[in-house]
Order: sequence, then structure tokens, then C-alpha cells
Amino acid sequence: MNDERKIHTDSAAVDDNASTPGRLEAIWVKRARGGKMDAAQQVTLAAKKGIVGNANWGGWRQVTIMEKEIWESVTSSLGVTLDPSTRRANLMVSGIELAHSRDKVVSIGGVRIKMVNETAPCNLMEEACPGLEDALKPNWRGGAFGYVIDDGEITVGDDVCWVEEEA
Repeated sequence: MNDERKIHTDSAAVDDNASTPGRLEAIWVKRARGGKMDAAQQVTLAAKKGIVGNANWGGWRQVTIMEKEIWESVTSSLGVTLDPSTRRANLMVSGIELAHSRDKVVSIGGVRIKMVNETAPCNLMEEACPGLEDALKPNWRGGAFGYVIDDGEITVGDDVCWVEEEA
């Protein structure tokens, strides 16, 4: 099944070095809207529903994803050290760019997620750290969100790469 998927390389909006996979660095599950983000080593995803146990179950923002490199750059530019869970994303990836990934498909540990749009930072970012909301606004720095295509489990450390969406 995975060997039938081709790596997507025809767009500057996706990882320029698609042959080298990125990595799933962290997972968080949101207990409730505006509620605490619980760290997890592994989660189960359900097609068209999202992360099992997550507050956004079944919505259109089923999974939110942020880039480790951008988080580190933003917090460094603000001169602060903040736990990445402050961003309130479900997943943190490294080695793959999310900017302008609308309609692209990312595979994380073999589970595919179709990217819908960028995740706009909200006032909770400003409450956590003055200036954080504005620092995350330009060029998809707040991350992206999408919906789950496949049932499956993902684990911290899994490979992350762009793939073709199967018909």
C-alpha cells in the first residue's frame, strides 16, 4: 500500500528535499475547546473524524500541525522559551515545510492527512506571550490543519512526507 504512493515533488510549496522524510516530533491531544493539551507518544486517528479523544473530533480542523523549526525561530525572535504545546497544535513536525500546503497530502507513519488551510493564530497565543500571535501570522507560521484520510496510529518519531492522494 505505502509503496503505491509516489512522493510529491512538483511544487515549491512542499518539501524541496522530498526524498528525505521529516519527523513527527511531538503529539498533543486537546481535552476540550480552550482546554489543556495533553502530550502523547502515540495516538489513533480515524478517517474523516480526527484524533481519537481530541476535542476537534469530526470537525473540519481534525488535525493541526506546526513546524518545529518555525516554533523555535519565532520564540527565539521574541526572546522567550515556551513549551511548544503553547501553540495548541496536535502535531509538531520537523524537516518538512507546511507553508502553502493547501490540498496537499502528508503521510505521517503511513496515515494520510489532507491539508485544508493554514492555522491562524488566535488570542490564546497573545495571552500566553505578548507578540506571539502577530509573530505567527505571516506565511503560515502558525501551521496548517487538515482532515484524516486513513484509519491508523501515529507515534512520535514516525517519518513525515508529502505523498500523492490516491484516487
